[in-house]
Amino acid sequence: MKSILRNGLWTNNAALVQLLGLCPLLAVTTTAVAGLGLGLATLLVITASSTAVSLIRHRVPRDVRLPVFILVIATFVTVTELLVAAWLHEIYLTLGLFLPLIVTNCAILARAETFASRQPVGPAALDGFATGAGFALVLAVLGAGRELVGRGTLLDGAEMLFGPAAAGWTVTLVDGDVFLLAVLPPGAFIGLALLLAAKNRLDSRD
Repeated sequence: MKSILRNGLWTNNAALVQLLGLCPLLAVTTTAVAGLGLGLATLLVITASSTAVSLIRHRVPRDVRLPVFILVIATFVTVTELLVAAWLHEIYLTLGLFLPLIVTNCAILARAETFASRQPVGPAALDGFATGAGFALVLAVLGAGRELVGRGTLLDGAEMLFGPAAAGWTVTLVDGDVFLLAVLPPGAFIGLALLLAAKNRLDSRD
């Protein structure tokens, strides 16, 4: 169990090791709240889909396995999108097209095919959770870093995700844009590269 958690969160992190799901990771992470919002949605989808795939693994013919897995993932993506639209409409508008595009995240299909389809429900659900949590963590950290460097704030718009009570959570370090490049597309690549370098540095010490 510990190895599954460590594998999903760190050793085989979907974003920092497998480099999967980079399109939403780079596009959405202009703020910590946006990154965390998409990360939590992805976490829900990958946990639910891995659990479902494990439950049906003995009932799906091998030659149609991938289409069935994609259908399962698409179902949970649709459910998640509807829930976010209904309960967190502002974050739904912020994430836009990238919510339905979760269905194209290769990390979700990869875990369904390589792990969930071959394991009992418990390990499959835990693997989905760990993989989703690892991906969400990278989204949140990258978003927080870009927001801090680019805008001088942290948790701007927290009320979109956590409700009206979070309206005062925003931390403002500097008024006005600080380093605009950080919130532009090149800043996303630079931020991800720095995270990759930091992880490789930490791994080299082990």
